[in-house]
Amino acid sequence: MRPALLACLLGLAAPWAPAASPPSAADLAAVAAEVKAAETAFAKTMAERRLDQFADYVAEDAVFNGGQTHVGRAAVLAAWKPLFDGPKAPFSWAPDAVAPAADGRHAVSTGLARDPQGRPISRFTSLWRKEADGRWRVVADQGVDVECRAAAPAK
Repeated sequence: MRPALLACLLGLAAPWAPAASPPSAADLAAVAAEVKAAETAFAKTMAERRLDQFADYVAEDAVFNGGQTHVGRAAVLAAWKPLFDGPKAPFSWAPDAVAPAADGRHAVSTGLARDPQGRPISRFTSLWRKEADGRWRVVADQGVDVECRAAAPAK
């Protein structure tokens, strides 16, 4: 997903409120760095097999979409628990783009999820919100399978 599209999604996700002054490029870069670090730490919970730490990154009102939609932290954790069973993670993920909103409280991250051999299997897009406690948490997550086939020739 391109950063411009991510910014459009952010515009739909948060109510519009005019800012006193637009954020500086440095402010936006700092937010993007915070969210990238949060996404990276979130992914590390899977690698380390730590569902309890995974839970810390999921907002109470989160919505995760994949094969099914899971609404709320408890439903997300119930759906993801089997992915934490066993000694090895079934996949890994890492952000390759982060687009912060001008409010400094929301951002979108996206990147590839990979199988244990490192092959891309899906692209995730996550909407992050900075909570009152200062922590970034995922409020929405969507995974889309990666198509690895070449496009069919035009007829």
